[in-house]
Amino acid sequence: MTNEGTASALVMGHLSLVIRHAKSVPVKLERSAGVLLFHVAPDSVRRFLLLDYGSHWDYPKGHVEAGEDDITAARRELHEETGITQAEFVPDFAREITYMFRGRRGQLIKKTVVFFLASTAVTDVILSDEHVGFAWVTPDEALKKLTYVNARAVLEAGLVKLAAG
Repeated sequence: MTNEGTASALVMGHLSLVIRHAKSVPVKLERSAGVLLFHVAPDSVRRFLLLDYGSHWDYPKGHVEAGEDDITAARRELHEETGITQAEFVPDFAREITYMFRGRRGQLIKKTVVFFLASTAVTDVILSDEHVGFAWVTPDEALKKLTYVNARAVLEAGLVKLAAG
């Protein structure tokens, strides 16, 4: 067998092992919804709301409850986490991200979060107990402050939508 053939067999064997392992591990599915919220400051610059979760910076978001649709959950979570109820949602923008993590009990969780883009005139934030801080930041500041790559991708998609009008 050539080195190339051996490498292919090893890769295929590893892939098969990963697939078998993935099938044997129960995965819990979760769905959340959130808001990429911005306001236009007096200096005409858009500023986006980021929340400090203590270990990372992200957008207001949370679980979709039974009987809720995604946008209703996003509105509820925005209110619960920030006190903001006045938000105008931008039509035709919903960006989904999916990621895996381990829950508190070690179970594997596959979470899908859908983010909606919305504007507000409200800048006063009443934080929930889930967060330790917040910031209204420019897009460049947000890209630096956001902890996760997929959160930065949501912001970039929102900026593209806003630029397109």
